[in-house]
Amino acid sequence: MSLPELPNATPRSRPPRRPPDPCALVIFGASGDLTERKIVPALYYLAGQGMLPPECVVIGCGRTPFSHEQFREKMRQAVTEFLRLPAQESAAFAEGFAKRLYYQAGNFGEPPAYEPLSGLLDQLDRERGTSGNRLFYLATPPSFFPLVVSQLGRAGLARPKDGRGNWTRIVIEKPFGRDLASARELNRVVTGVFNEDQVYRIDHYLGKETVQNLLVFRFANGIFEPIWNRNYIDHVQITAAENVGVEGRGGYYEQAGAMRDMVQNHMLQLLALTAMEPPVLFDAEQVRDEKHKVFQAIRPVKAEETNRYTVRGQYTAGSIGGREVPGYKNEAGVSPESVKETFVALQLAIDNWRWADVPFFIRSGKRLPKRVTEIAIQFKRTPHHLFAGASSDHHGRNTIVIRIQPDEGISLKFSSKIPGSSMRMRPVTMDFRYGSSFGGHLADAYTRLILDCMLGDATLYARGDSVDVAWSLITPIHEGWGADPESRVHEYAAGTWGPKESDDLIRTVGRAWRLP
Repeated sequence: MSLPELPNATPRSRPPRRPPDPCALVIFGASGDLTERKIVPALYYLAGQGMLPPECVVIGCGRTPFSHEQFREKMRQAVTEFLRLPAQESAAFAEGFAKRLYYQAGNFGEPPAYEPLSGLLDQLDRERGTSGNRLFYLATPPSFFPLVVSQLGRAGLARPKDGRGNWTRIVIEKPFGRDLASARELNRVVTGVFNEDQVYRIDHYLGKETVQNLLVFRFANGIFEPIWNRNYIDHVQITAAENVGVEGRGGYYEQAGAMRDMVQNHMLQLLALTAMEPPVLFDAEQVRDEKHKVFQAIRPVKAEETNRYTVRGQYTAGSIGGREVPGYKNEAGVSPESVKETFVALQLAIDNWRWADVPFFIRSGKRLPKRVTEIAIQFKRTPHHLFAGASSDHHGRNTIVIRIQPDEGISLKFSSKIPGSSMRMRPVTMDFRYGSSFGGHLADAYTRLILDCMLGDATLYARGDSVDVAWSLITPIHEGWGADPESRVHEYAAGTWGPKESDDLIRTVGRAWRLP
């Protein structure tokens, strides 16, 4: 297959990775959007790179009564569309990779569905050499997570088959709970069936190449880490902006909102990678230990402080890219009286030696002017304005920006003299872009994360105790919003950078949002 090579820029000083063991990957919710758009295309990509042994097979599970051939054809169409395969490669999929795909229909919230699934797994062990290694992937709605996990336990499928070196793992999609109490209950169910080292809580942001490169940028370069602290950094801004609306997912968004959908998982993970201490070794548990320490050091926003440290917004009708778009309340599945936030901004503090008195600002929203996710490190001004007569607003404002998406890369802004006889300055930028430096295309985040799970590497997955701490930070904010009658959702027109109250939030401490 003429697919781009997997990128080599990974944050690990290890030899090239071996292919994973033969295994059977069982996808619950196989007729859903995630399987078509992300999971099966990622597996096909890995197969094309020689990173998926020929013995690896995929079993799709769902209520839709597909035959093996019908499921294979549906996945061929999905991979052709989402990987943009030319006609000859689409035909090659049908002749080659499709033969690895199987389908088992059933109601997987009920015990009778698991006997035929167990039989198919045993059959594939014998016929395809999957060696008893099993990876269960929960691509279902969150309400099915505890049902499927419990039934896997009752069916005897949650433990390695014979204890002779084979393995069983489970991948659980976000959201892992919707508040602290539900997350703890789900974790109780999951760890009552699987051991913690079998559980892989996926956050696709951690599979993005630039997110991983943040660790290399910080810990493999001697010029950055010495200044990565309160002595030199004024503040940090983390932005995740989308120019799309809820895209037909109004019913889901009415239950989630921007805080649950983005901040509790993606944004706090980016914050942890930005703020963590260097691990002693690049090892899964040590990296996750350091991230967990960051979560523990974040100062909780008390319920009565939500108006001081948080802002909620909801988009109204507006224009993006010259196109008129409706307001959130006019989206399908959304209540006309909805007070659900489509934008959230908050100020956090990390109470430890490195970050004391350095504010961290987070914002995320839909229907903003552009799609961009970035981490901006704003350094302190120079202590003395030597060029006061030539000064501009940007004098001494050095910034490092890590762009997560799109146009993945890292830039450094600093002041430079404008050529000429007078002393005039302006900010200039040194820019690194993945595309121009390494060529080709970056593999989708799911490609890396699925491969890591097959290899038993949990570095880029969320650990149960960290999920618990993250929810303990977010739940009081939701409680504060609900309890305070003066806390309200502020409107902002689609195509703008959120409500003006978001600007007020950061302006009150003498800062301003940067324009990505």
